[in-house]
Amino acid sequence: MKSLKDIIKDCLLPILAAIILVLLINNLLFFQVKVPSGSMYPTIKVGDRILVTKVYNKAKLKSGDIIVFKSDELKEVLIKRLIGLPGDEVVVKDKGRVFINGTEIAQPYVVNKEDLDIKFKVPENKYLFFGDNRASSLDARKWQNPYIDGKDIKGKAQFITYPFKRFGKFVIGNDALNH
Repeated sequence: MKSLKDIIKDCLLPILAAIILVLLINNLLFFQVKVPSGSMYPTIKVGDRILVTKVYNKAKLKSGDIIVFKSDELKEVLIKRLIGLPGDEVVVKDKGRVFINGTEIAQPYVVNKEDLDIKFKVPENKYLFFGDNRASSLDARKWQNPYIDGKDIKGKAQFITYPFKRFGKFVIGNDALNH
């Protein structure tokens, strides 16, 4: 018969090591978020679970990335599309067309547009985020303080993990409506 010491060594230690490994991976490499609103519709739908990789080098972020961040103003974690980087001038005009530093950007992920004229000058170490569902997204265009500090960026969304029928990379625009 095995002694208590042998049972601990054979069973408990591997289980404890696995739990510690999972916690380290979850806290250092990636995590999952459940989407609570339709602000990123149709790219991301309410209830989708998204795998997010931690962001350690903000210099690698680019306009168009889907980012998870903490909003001090709203006191919650949000998922939105990165539009403006530090130093960018962002202009929204003519039925939702977006210009960054004078150049119009393609927005194939936006299906529901909003006719809004607004201008932003993104400060150093700050970022500007909009939802894909512009007609009903509570995002930088409507916040009291439209800029998110770099320290509040948690990660970059990589793909949908649930529901399984939507598992995989993000589908955008009209293709996402039936996906």
